[in-house]
Amino acid sequence: MRDKEKDSSMVVAERKGSLNRPKFGALLHAEPAIFPKQEDENSSPGSLASPRYSNSSTATSGEGEGSPYLMSPSWSQPSPYTKSPWLIPSPIVNHNLSNHGLVGSIVREEGHVYSLAASGELLYTGSDSKNIRVWRNMKEFSGFKSNSGLVKAIVILGDRIFTGHRDGKIRIWKISAKNPSVHKRIGGLPTFRDYITKSVNPKNYVEVRRHRNVLRIKHFDAVSCLSLNQEQGLLYSGSWDKTLKIWRISDYKCLESINAHEDAINSVAVGFDSLVFTGSADGTVKIWKRELQGRGTKHFLVQTLLKQENAVTALAVNLESAVVYCGSSDGLVNFWERKKHLSHGGVLRGHKMAVLCLATAGNLVLSGSADKSICVWRREPGGIHICLSVLTGHGGPVKCLAVGEDHESDHDPRGSDRGDHRWIVYSGSLDKSVKVWRVSENAQHEPEWKEYNNYQSPRLSYSPPTANKVGNYH
Repeated sequence: MRDKEKDSSMVVAERKGSLNRPKFGALLHAEPAIFPKQEDENSSPGSLASPRYSNSSTATSGEGEGSPYLMSPSWSQPSPYTKSPWLIPSPIVNHNLSNHGLVGSIVREEGHVYSLAASGELLYTGSDSKNIRVWRNMKEFSGFKSNSGLVKAIVILGDRIFTGHRDGKIRIWKISAKNPSVHKRIGGLPTFRDYITKSVNPKNYVEVRRHRNVLRIKHFDAVSCLSLNQEQGLLYSGSWDKTLKIWRISDYKCLESINAHEDAINSVAVGFDSLVFTGSADGTVKIWKRELQGRGTKHFLVQTLLKQENAVTALAVNLESAVVYCGSSDGLVNFWERKKHLSHGGVLRGHKMAVLCLATAGNLVLSGSADKSICVWRREPGGIHICLSVLTGHGGPVKCLAVGEDHESDHDPRGSDRGDHRWIVYSGSLDKSVKVWRVSENAQHEPEWKEYNNYQSPRLSYSPPTANKVGNYH
């Protein structure tokens, strides 16, 4: 699944001296055409041929669109969207009779589901239709649409939604205070002011291929992942252009752009102790830390946590237990624990194909895979992980996961008596559907769970730290 041939033309390198850059006047009329046309990254879902699953440095992009900086009048207007063709069948499991299992499915006809984000009672879904849908209780609540760019990542901060797109853009939306069903686009990253200010200085450009230069503060390939550090007010964006960018949320300024990996970045996760983790198709997981430098701060590479042949496809951090999980194209989930000084803790073996997404909730970690299944693992005291169940039902690879608390369990005396903690899990798939599940941390005591617990998975396969598992400190 890994293409070892490197495309040398994609190496990002800063040039000394003058660079070919658009004239100032040209910036006021059109955005540089830096996104070549290509076939849909998922035209053949079975092949999973994209930088997410291989090491090939391949330029990818969606359809181009006019510069968002030239559409400022529309930023204050509600975004139009087409009424959803989603069909909601009856729930397969009765809410009152089952504490865990499949709650229901939302099937749609307009495209594959690439991103999910849960916020309270609301679920945000992104797809290759360019629409972001908003759902409440499995019914359509609202929606908004971007002009271009498959929606690859969604994160939510209060009344603002940040979306990352395959066209290399990060768009910002705000929920109307008067009508929470209305979402207005308020801008993009980088901002128009920063774009113009930085464009006049040749030192702010990097060469991405021969005779093609772009601003350092702008992603020139798909934005594959986003992660928020609410405490420090920072947004992290990872891209197939191999860079990690750090944005200050208060003024949307790009503070740093780091050439973080040798291949596409597939995942970024804010962790504990001011650490940030990045995973790439180059087979590495790297740790970055924000430290003081002069009058400001800067992110430094602390450690290469993992170095392997298989592409890293997903990351998740359990902040409560301080455990880092990493999914890769070989179907394995590796993990590291802070209490053991981030030494390799073990491997979770539950999938036959690539792990595409990870999510944590309480003592649970969930892994979605190209084998169309979701493994539910529970971390026991001492670090052992038990596979509670394998959720099946999707007809295509499970591309994204989101988790929210099951508030119904707060009113269920059966759960409270046992000290049970339940979660609602949302899974998006390339079968064009979203499934809603209820999972329990106390699942082994539930007889209904046996329907989904026929998968015989080993508990945990430990492996000692080796050269291909743990790197050295830098």
